[in-house]
Amino acid sequence: MKYVDDFRDGALARGLVSAIAAAIEPGRDYRIMEFCGGHTHAISRYGLSDRLPPSIRFIHGPGCPVCVLPVGRIDSAIELARRPEVILCSYGDVMRVPASRRTSLLRAKADGADVRLVWSSADAVRIAQEHPQRQVVFFAIGFETTTPPTAVALQQAERLGLKNFTVFCNHVLTPAAIRGILGTPEQPAADGVAIDAFIGPSHVSAIIGSDAYQPLARTYAKPIVITGFEPLDVLQAVLMLVEQINRGEHRVENQYTRAVTAAGNRKAQALVARYFETREAFEWRGLGSLPASALRLRPEYAPFDAEARFDLPYRRVAEPKSCDCGAILRGLKAPADCSLFATTCTPENPIGACMVSSEGACSAWYSYRRHAGTQATA
Repeated sequence: MKYVDDFRDGALARGLVSAIAAAIEPGRDYRIMEFCGGHTHAISRYGLSDRLPPSIRFIHGPGCPVCVLPVGRIDSAIELARRPEVILCSYGDVMRVPASRRTSLLRAKADGADVRLVWSSADAVRIAQEHPQRQVVFFAIGFETTTPPTAVALQQAERLGLKNFTVFCNHVLTPAAIRGILGTPEQPAADGVAIDAFIGPSHVSAIIGSDAYQPLARTYAKPIVITGFEPLDVLQAVLMLVEQINRGEHRVENQYTRAVTAAGNRKAQALVARYFETREAFEWRGLGSLPASALRLRPEYAPFDAEARFDLPYRRVAEPKSCDCGAILRGLKAPADCSLFATTCTPENPIGACMVSSEGACSAWYSYRRHAGTQATA
């Protein structure tokens, strides 16, 4: 298939839906978590859950780096931005995420903080070059997909000899999040949701490769299929998972062969390993503190580490009690189960991060499903 329309062909989609229906075993539920928020939007946008048999139950996962960033890390970014010597550079989707006391980076900017929206890490390096008398901090967030561009920015800053460029690192790791959702085979997550299989992320897997999920599939006996974002991608992945579940298998399969290989992008991996190491633990919104689940700059690159340069300790901040974003990220609730959904909490007035991000589950439901019935998730 060469063109995007081929991945949205109605006749092929109906054929896949029929094949899935034929593969379903009577009386059996198939609880499938799509980890990536891009898949959540594809499922909602194309109404896939409404076209599949009711025994196929999609469970929304935590696959949005903006959504899983805890309040305390947003507070730290705002604290940096309010320093008079600092220019804070941030991707746009994190600007409106609520922090403590109903503030945000966007409101801090309105109050006079020098917060600048950038489209890439290279923009932050350029701003540091243009303002040598200011301290430029790049607010780096994301899964393995956006970590290599941050490493490239560090490489550029190192080559240019920039003394006014630092990174506030909030890069997190996908396999660790899956372990956090499932717990351990000996001690499953106390409030975990029953999951039979996973739709693996697309862009993340292009970096880390499909082999990165092999230990998870073996340890937890859960099939994983990596797939693309188009409706036919998702439907084919569902069929592959249903067939594995029926056979009692738990393998990693790669439907997204046009972008993902077994080994991933070795050049990107090497660049990331040069500048970053794994943190002992990191707090995730909804999942709590997870061991070995995030990255930090290596000690030899401490001059580029904003947390070291500005002596920025982390302070844990409780989530708003009325917001169910944490439970939604763990797959325990659907967006419509939250009492604030589409009433108090909307994209124009977000209470939780799941409504802010373009990949958030609440944003997807608000855009495509808020007038439809809900689908149970647990």
